[in-house]
Amino acid sequence: MSYSFNRDEDATLVQAVQENLQQMSVQLGQPQDADAIQHLYQTAQALLSHLSPDPLTLARVAGVLLVYQLSDTDPSEEKWFKSELQTCSDGEAIEELVDSLSRPDSL
Repeated sequence: MSYSFNRDEDATLVQAVQENLQQMSVQLGQPQDADAIQHLYQTAQALLSHLSPDPLTLARVAGVLLVYQLSDTDPSEEKWFKSELQTCSDGEAIEELVDSLSRPDSL
């Protein structure tokens, strides 16, 4: 499924997502400035450029990238996540990938 915006909606949604990411960084104890958040959002857009994800999916991916950036996550995990995103064929696959990060393995 692809999603398309009109310009006014696009600007409003992008601003709202970036503001929420900035608030998340504050809540996580490592505030990020607007430029860092904008770069993070652009990274998420670039990783999903082969698709047209809906705004919520894009925001979730940006949120995961923020957490990877702020936590003591092994850099190979972030690299794995980014490579997995690029192989996703649609928005549903992206959502499943993001959801799988918080599910404990059954083994």
